[in-house]
Amino acid sequence: MPPLLEARHIRKVFSSGGGLFAEDKETVAVEDFTLTIDADKPSFTTIAGESGSGKTTIARMLLGVIPPSEGEVLYAGRSIGQLEKDEMRSFRQDVQAIFQDPFEVYNPFYKVDHILTTPIEKFGLASSKSDAREQIDAALRTVGLRPEETLGRYPHQLSGGQRQRITIARALLLKPKLIIADEPVSMVDASLRATILSSLHKLYREFDISFVYITHDLTTAYQVSENIVVLYHGTVAEAGGVEQVIKDPHHPYTRELIQSIPVPDPGSAWIEEEIEEKEVDESSAAASMQGWSMCRYAPRCPHAMDKCSTRPPLFRSGAGRAAACFLYDEQEPVEEGNLTQLFSEK
Repeated sequence: MPPLLEARHIRKVFSSGGGLFAEDKETVAVEDFTLTIDADKPSFTTIAGESGSGKTTIARMLLGVIPPSEGEVLYAGRSIGQLEKDEMRSFRQDVQAIFQDPFEVYNPFYKVDHILTTPIEKFGLASSKSDAREQIDAALRTVGLRPEETLGRYPHQLSGGQRQRITIARALLLKPKLIIADEPVSMVDASLRATILSSLHKLYREFDISFVYITHDLTTAYQVSENIVVLYHGTVAEAGGVEQVIKDPHHPYTRELIQSIPVPDPGSAWIEEEIEEKEVDESSAAASMQGWSMCRYAPRCPHAMDKCSTRPPLFRSGAGRAAACFLYDEQEPVEEGNLTQLFSEK
């Protein structure tokens, strides 16, 4: 049985016009990313990294919104770009998305009922209006909303947290096998983040729905994920079980991310020191860029060495985990960079 969704060595390059007398510029957003989502084994995988690391670009390629420049994304063994109409319909039902801004998915002229009734009608999910209402009520209650307090209202009459939970309920109505959630709590009040994350994890745990969770926040990744992939400038820096990676990071960049999480101690000196250090590192990195043939983290890495002038593969750094760093070059590389195979070895 082929995997539900598979990204094979996908690469994405964006080009921008340089003007009348200037050359076009190319930006490599993602370089050689491979991930498989099994159809019969639910998983919860986080793709994490700072802004500009390529997280959202990967999500958009997995959803078929944009094509990869190289490599391919396959649904049930077939390239997304070559799916027939019926296959694309199945893909749209099996693979759902939850986006960062819950307000953008709503038409302000329609009541919120519209976002729930539309997929039921489009995919023929209900035999009658009463059946449709029962499904909607059940989906809303699953994500912690009361139908009588939610339906019949306009988007602006609900909080950001309520709107986001309605989009989760919408995805649940389609009974998907995979949900790709792109920063789903970044624009929601902190008091509601735990509720939304709990709803996502409930779908994974009770409904056997796989998740690809996109975030820059390692604390939320730790709360809900099973596995984590840490990106740096479009490449995989480290991957493995979330508890292993967060508690014992191997790649120098992951260590920097963990150390940059603020501690609850107002007035701590880490704030000024961290900003000053990053300013120096970023200027050094800008002066040292030598393209994609080198380790992208080398210009700011305290362990950089001569061999870092070439891009390291993902070396196994422990059971079910790997780091793209020559500090671990005595270990075997992960075969073809297959992260799913790596995760299965835990």
